[in-house]
Amino acid sequence: MVSMRFPRITSTVLFAVFIASVAWTALVITAPLMVPSGTLEDLSGVVGGHENEGQFDQLSPLPHVIYWLGDAECHQIADRSLFLNDNQMPFCVRDLGIFVGMALGFGLVTFYRYKINPIFVLVGLVPIGIDGGLQALTSYESNNSLRMVTGFVAGFVLSLMLAHFLFVIQEDRAKQ
Repeated sequence: MVSMRFPRITSTVLFAVFIASVAWTALVITAPLMVPSGTLEDLSGVVGGHENEGQFDQLSPLPHVIYWLGDAECHQIADRSLFLNDNQMPFCVRDLGIFVGMALGFGLVTFYRYKINPIFVLVGLVPIGIDGGLQALTSYESNNSLRMVTGFVAGFVLSLMLAHFLFVIQEDRAKQ
């Protein structure tokens, strides 16, 4: 990666994306602390469903929305999730790793421009592909530490790739 300063428009957009990703990650982490202890114990379900909506009815609006999104976008299998305040988190460990990785990646690219090698992105996505793919296709069961690491690496390289696309768009607009 080559570091250099970049135009203001791109840096403003990246700073906004960085702030949004940090805010989202903070909301996901603090959501279990926003509800009474022991309120949400097992949210196991499937991606794309809303099996747990009844459990969210008594929640205040902010944690309700966060958990509702988690219910729609994550399997929320209890064994693959962390618990805070005796409450299951709204997203699984791997998703949390992705969110943290993206927040840190966008933090890096907010201050440094680089040219990304596509091989770097592919190599960064291999671990999550192997770990998640083996779990989906075989009886292999990963652990939460590995899920966190593979999610983090994937989130980090995805944020670098997305920022690279913003750099390319900015350069193309400057040439016109």
